[in-house]
Amino acid sequence: MRVLVAMSGGVDSSVAASLLVEQGEEVVGATLKLWGGPSDSGCCSVADVEDARRVAQQLGIEHHVFNLSEEFDRQVVTPYVGEHARGRTPNPCIECNRSIKFDLLLQRAGRLGFDRLATGHHARVGRTTTGELQLRRGADAAKDQSYVLSMLGQGALARVVFPVGDMTKGEVRAHAGRLGLRTAAKPDSQDVCFIGSAEGRQGFLADRMALHAGEVVDVDGRPAGTVDAVELVTVGQRRGMGHGRDGARRYVTDVDVSARRVTVGNAADALRAHVVLHGASVTWVDRPLAAGARAVAQVSAHGRPVPCTVERTDAGVTVRFDDPQRPVAPGQTVALYDAQDPDAVRGAGIAA
Repeated sequence: MRVLVAMSGGVDSSVAASLLVEQGEEVVGATLKLWGGPSDSGCCSVADVEDARRVAQQLGIEHHVFNLSEEFDRQVVTPYVGEHARGRTPNPCIECNRSIKFDLLLQRAGRLGFDRLATGHHARVGRTTTGELQLRRGADAAKDQSYVLSMLGQGALARVVFPVGDMTKGEVRAHAGRLGLRTAAKPDSQDVCFIGSAEGRQGFLADRMALHAGEVVDVDGRPAGTVDAVELVTVGQRRGMGHGRDGARRYVTDVDVSARRVTVGNAADALRAHVVLHGASVTWVDRPLAAGARAVAQVSAHGRPVPCTVERTDAGVTVRFDDPQRPVAPGQTVALYDAQDPDAVRGAGIAA
């Protein structure tokens, strides 16, 4: 089997490639050049490309660099800026997976004659009792990445391989150490790859859009301070919001960019019984969940899964939590897992 391995320069994709080589597959490594600007974080730096190249050399496999920077800017970076301008909170890593790695790269792998595309994600592919492919959580709960892959459907799952999905992170590093791979002790990427640590999110966005100061009011409309940039405030945010008249910490309950207004309240004010997923954003791994179906929702990469009921409407999907939760910021992805088999992803959508 010919396998193209997306090698980010990290330990997980390095070990993914090594495992496939050990299995006797015909393996070629590919690193994506996605960001044309400066980067000292994430997985897009020059050092990362060099690490991937050197690992491929150690493994005795070909290595190529694919320049998808124009597509990345158009499909990930520009929408990221646009969403912030509308007061929404996008997840660029999920959009990169959706439109770049498991769309454009997967298409290129097919055109080049590869049977599969492999990545270093901590996730697994299984099957339902009726034969449909499943996206399942990785074996290491602390490193599980099924949330950021929750948009994948049957077509993609039939062509992808996650070689480290059955391993813990410790096992991955130990395997890399035994092989003497240069990435064995390399720290995991933590940040958005196109935002440098010195400029931060504010500096990155300030170079690309107008940021506006705004007023802060409480849930009764009374003045409660100001913010430097309404566009940088996230629904559910606690940091920087201070305390209310009762001494309790304040949370953002609403962001209105056009009015230059942020509304805050106490912890109880911020709780929400449900979240609406925009209809056009909803995807299903196999068969859609029926109206009234039970599920388990996860609203961030390492968030706590919570039981819920799925309701179908003309506008999309409403996820109704069993117990009120902190609000899901508009633009964030909600992944839905099977109620009876909570390791199995059923679908996902973006909060309206």
